[in-house]
This record gives sequence, C-alpha cells and structure tokens, in this order.
Amino acid sequence: MRSTICAVLLATAAAALPATAEPIKKEQLLTPPPGARHYTISSVAGKHGDIWSWRLPDGRMAYRMSMSLRGWVTETDETVTLAADKRPTAIAIRGFTDSGDATESFSVDAQGVARWKTAVDEGTAPFGTKRYNTYGGPPLANESDIAALVAAGSAGVDLLPTGHASIEIRQSVQIDGPAGPHTVKLAFIKGYGFSPSPIWLDSDNRLFGAAGIVSFLPEGYEANGPKLKDIQDKATADMVREVAHAFLKPANRTPTLIDHVLLFDSVDGRYLPDRAVLIAGGKIAAVGAGGTIPVPVGGVVLDGRGKTLSPGLWDSHQHIGGDDWNLLQNVATGMTNYRSPGSMIDESRDIFKRRAAGDLIAPDGKVSVIIDRKDPLAAQGALTVSSPAEAIAAVDKIKAAGLWGVKFYTSMNPAWIAPAAAEAHRLGLHVHGHVPAGMRPLDAVRAGYDEITHINFIMMQAMPQAVVDKANTAARLEGPAKYGKDVDLDSPAMTAFYQELSQRKTIIDPTLTVWEPLMTSDGSAISPEYAPFADVAPPAVVRGWKIAGYPLFDGVTRDDFRKSFAKMVGLVGKLHQAGVRIVAGTDGSGLELVRELELYQQAGLSNAEALQSATIVPARMTGMADRTGSITPGKAADVILVDGDVSADITNLRHVHTVFLDGYRLDGAALRGASGMGGMPK
Repeated sequence: MRSTICAVLLATAAAALPATAEPIKKEQLLTPPPGARHYTISSVAGKHGDIWSWRLPDGRMAYRMSMSLRGWVTETDETVTLAADKRPTAIAIRGFTDSGDATESFSVDAQGVARWKTAVDEGTAPFGTKRYNTYGGPPLANESDIAALVAAGSAGVDLLPTGHASIEIRQSVQIDGPAGPHTVKLAFIKGYGFSPSPIWLDSDNRLFGAAGIVSFLPEGYEANGPKLKDIQDKATADMVREVAHAFLKPANRTPTLIDHVLLFDSVDGRYLPDRAVLIAGGKIAAVGAGGTIPVPVGGVVLDGRGKTLSPGLWDSHQHIGGDDWNLLQNVATGMTNYRSPGSMIDESRDIFKRRAAGDLIAPDGKVSVIIDRKDPLAAQGALTVSSPAEAIAAVDKIKAAGLWGVKFYTSMNPAWIAPAAAEAHRLGLHVHGHVPAGMRPLDAVRAGYDEITHINFIMMQAMPQAVVDKANTAARLEGPAKYGKDVDLDSPAMTAFYQELSQRKTIIDPTLTVWEPLMTSDGSAISPEYAPFADVAPPAVVRGWKIAGYPLFDGVTRDDFRKSFAKMVGLVGKLHQAGVRIVAGTDGSGLELVRELELYQQAGLSNAEALQSATIVPARMTGMADRTGSITPGKAADVILVDGDVSADITNLRHVHTVFLDGYRLDGAALRGASGMGGMPK
C-alpha cells in the first residue's frame, strides 16, 4: 500500500530499476478495455491524467495509470492476484515515473514465503497474516488494502516489509455525481506517513478516491474535489487544534534566559561565544555577555553551554496549504518562517487566521500565488489565464486578497510577463517564478522578475534553444541534466549573466535538494537530505525516500547526471561570488532544509553565509527583517536553541532542543513526537 494516495499523486514516487535495465515503454503497457472503471486525476487547473481498473480473463485485477503533472509523466500498470482471503499473493507493476522505471514484483510461494523486489529493496519473509505494502503503482490498486483496514477495525494490519497501519472512519457527506446524490465517508489512514492521511470511502466503506490539490476521483465526480478537500482539511484542523492548545499555553510563555550560549549574529554573519539572551513578552528583551543578564521573577533559565542559539530558520520555497501536520513538523525541525511560492488564496488566509488565533502551530510567512496560462501543462492550483488582460486581473486578485507576491509559471505566454509584472510592481507585489518556455532567465528578469526559483531555470541561460522552447515539459530537468556538465560557468557570457543579475538585485531560490535525489540517486541509498531522519521516520516513509533517480535517456549516464548536478552546485557558487542574493528553499516537506545549506557550503558559501540564506536574507526579501531574522532586542522571539556547535558543523541545526515561536517556549522533543517523528534526527 502507498504511504498515502495523495502523496503518490503529488510526488509520483515509484520504484526504479538500475540504470542498466531497459524500461517499459508506454505502448507496452496494458490497454484498458471498453467499460473499464475510470477515474480521473484533476485539480482546479484542469485534468492531469486517468486511472482505469478491470478484471482480466484469468481473474486477476488490472490497473492502468497515465498522468502528466506539469510535464512530469507517470505511465504505469499493475496486475493483482487475490487469494481466497482477498489478500494479494502476486503483484506485478510496470512502467515509469519521473523517479525511474516502476517495475516491482511480489509473490507468495506454496510454503507461505513472500518475496518482493524493487530497485531500492528486495527481500523475503513469512507471509503470515500480513499484507505487502507496494512501493509504487496506480493508487486505485490500493482498494483491497483499504478493504482490509476497514475489516480489521482498530486492530489494524501488519505490513511487509515492515510497519503497521489502521484506518479511522469519520463523517458521511453527500456529493453530486452523474447518477445524482452520492454518499461518501471521510477516513484517515495511519501508519504510512508521519501523520494521519485522509481518503474517501463509498457508502459500503470501499475506496472511493482521494482529494487534495490534486485529486483522484471516479469519472463524473471531479467537481467534488475542492469540496471534499475543504471537509478533510477542516477535520485535520480540528485534530491539529488540540495539539496547538496543548503547547500554546501561558506556562510556555514565561520569560526565558538562555545563558552562556554560542549565538549566531545573522546580521554580521558571525558566531559570538558565551552570550546571554533574555526572551520576554514574545520579544527578544536583552542580549549581553554570558552571566550578565538577571533572571526575571518566574522566569526559566536554559543552560546554553554546548548549544547554539540561532534565529529561527526560513524555508523560502515551502508550499503551504492542505497539510497542517507538515507545518507542525516544520516548527519541530526549527523552522519559524517560510515563503510560500505558490499557495491557494483561501487556504493561505485560513492558515493565517488559525495561526493568529492559537489554533495552529505553524511558521509565519509570506505567500505568493501562481499564475499560469490555461494549458494542459498548467500548474495545479494556479490562477489560469488566457490573455494579458486576464493575467493583470489575476495580479489584482492576489493583491486584493492581501497576499505578498506573484509567481509566474512555465506555460505563461512570454509576452504577458512584462505587463503583468508591471502591474504587480505597481501594487507593491514581489514577482518571481519559473521561467516560461521560450524565455531565458535574463529575459524574465528584464521583463520584471525580482527572483527566479530553481537552479535549473538559471541553467537555462546556457541551454540549447530547443530545450528553452520546451521548458514547460520535463525538458526543464532533462536539458540541464544532459547539457549541464558541459557548461562553462566561467565563460564571458555566463560571467556577464551573473553580473547583470547582481546589478539588478535579482534573488535566486536554488532548491538544490529537489534535483539532488533525481539526478544523483541510483537506488542504493537514501538521498543525503533524508538519511539523517531514517531512524525517526515511519518505515513506509523511509522506504519511499529511496529512489533510483530520474530515468536515463539519449545515452546519458547516471555519472553524466551527477556531473551536471555538480555543475548546478557550482553555479550557485558563481552567483554568490557575483553578489547575487541566495535564499534557501526546499520545495519539499522542509526536512531537506539543512541539506540545502550543506550544498551551499559545497558551492563555496561559508558556514555563516549559508545560514544567513535561511535567516536574515529571506527576512529582508519579504520585508519582515524589522521583526524577525536576527536575534536583536525588540524583535519577535522566533529563535531556535540547538544541541552542538553550528559554527563547526551546520548539520547540528537538525538537533533542535527548543523552539521559540511568537514568544512561546516549545520543547523540541515534544514537538517532534506530536508531528510523528520518533526522536532526534542524526
């Protein structure tokens, strides 16, 4: 069973064969017959794919999935043999995703021994009463596992290779469909992720579908996706509210003195030994030499020896909305602020409201909204437009909603960027985004971009025109992966490029950790951004972190991919040397943030410069530096205390001892437990 159905749809993680294997082609996959059950994959931006299910003549169940999310393609099929007890005893998955060839097999022999093989693991174990948790495949093939969870009730089900899962059925809801009103039930699955994951059952407690930013629902029911998402989001908010109220209480807002601590001065980019910091009334009340600040009456003293005090971390590429548990986990891992480069307007405003009311533990931040041209490759969750006038109207809508920025996407008509960016600047909005197909990054900056997201779009400056013209497809990775290794980062053209970005005060959000696993992984190990969390995450999550890398093509080898990724890292260094501001972002769950900073150090930034990219630099970018981003008297007490000397090893930022958020003193271990983590990461 997948860690969550929605996670499969959004991340499209699936197994991959070693680079020497010949991948299954789309035309070799099963073709659904007329009359096959049909589900669609969709978002508010339109349809993104299909899933079919039917029974084969030999009695096996067959499933077929075809999906393209902004050019990232998944084409898979799965066949399942069910035993008399309805447990799958043979599973075969074929096809490919953006993480590689999806081939996977599972079988049970006459002696009751189960065997499985994917690109990231293989093994054997007594089958017993367990069920095999597949690594990939079409999510509709999950239906027999959902039925087993429902039948098991609170006892749940043991899984292979490891783990335990259960389901809790919540309220019934009436929706509209092709045949009229239809009853569905909200349920939450536990055991496949850090937190409970919502799915929808029909009136007979069978799998109906999943709702989210991207939904998979029976054909004819697509319009219900946003409604179902709102209902499950409210149910999640109710659960998270209880957690928030347990932490955000007066006892955790008493004055706190952190004494004899190593302090990171983010403004000057230096570490100051033996300092004392007093937090009171939600503010940094005083900063001085160790042992010089008295403890207020009723205050708490934290011994800072052997620890580092830093401004709370920023993730400048954190898409908020739809996962309150992830926001809690962000705080647990030291993130007190974010910049969301693309969230839904209503969801963002709801998060702000609940956070201000003390009903949600979440970082504080700023939000942009995506604008993209109406197109099959449009970004899910985007405001889609068909003309310059509509693009300008979308900008006006974002401003009217009180949000911070506009993010243009890869399918935008390049001719619409300048007028829409001009309107955004007139209204005081930040302009950033992907570089639309047909444009190079310098074209986008000259048209009005304040910032470019993702290092692969910076690399587009040196790509062949054929790659640039298809940058709204997988070419935005495949081009840099194929040609990046041969780019001369010191050429006159590239040097002039860096200088113009610097002169224009352009900001770069590299998200190196997005590309590292895709380009460098071969299935033999967990990628470095997740490896430190392997001992504290649920088994199904850890297994999903292992991928074999983006599918190879055109004779390009995995070593070529790695050389191209190394060139991307080097590109960040060249930008920094030229004076271009770098902000640290992950475009992931947030667990990747410290690895992002490690990669900046590999690029040539100092330890302090890397940490500035996740503290004061994004605070300045968002206009929030007057109240956060540094440990300065009078600023908000958004601060983290971590075990270890960060100046000696930046990875000590993962060892969160205490988080101060809006002045509340929150225990790191308790936060990790509440967010589903099993302890301190490495």
